Amino acid sequence: MADFILTTGDLAMFNPTFGSAIVTVIPGNLTGTGKGMINKKMVCVDGDEKTVMVPGCPYITASHPIPGVGMLSIASLGGDQKAKRTKSNHKPVLLKGSTFTAKFQVMAPAQQPTPAGPIPDPVPQYSGTGTFITTNMRVKGT
Repeated sequence: MADFILTTGDLAMFNPTFGSAIVTVIPGNLTGTGKGMINKKMVCVDGDEKTVMVPGCPYITASHPIPGVGMLSIASLGGDQKAKRTKSNHKPVLLKGSTFTAKFQVMAPAQQPTPAGPIPDPVPQYSGTGTFITTNMRVKGT
């Protein structure tokens, strides 16, 4: 099924719920490395999603209400987000699609207040989802 091709500057929007963690999300920017251009912006190809890294995102959990900080990234694309036929520089182009799997890597753990002192969140990483927002409303790939 045809869908809009992603280009440089398009956004990876992360959903705030990452399992038991609630993350204050910041959108990530895509940078295209494909040969083609749409609206004077480079197209995104397979592998470009791996460069999306969003550090400095605060988070909390129900048991750890003192905020910690981590980094958002894209763990894997959804099955409808990589073109099967449309390629640029011999690589499949990336499509808007539905949802991708996201990863939240804890850098500074959230804390649980106790009379004996704060207890850090023991979970080093959380999984979540996200979607792409594109400015390309003209060119589709399959």
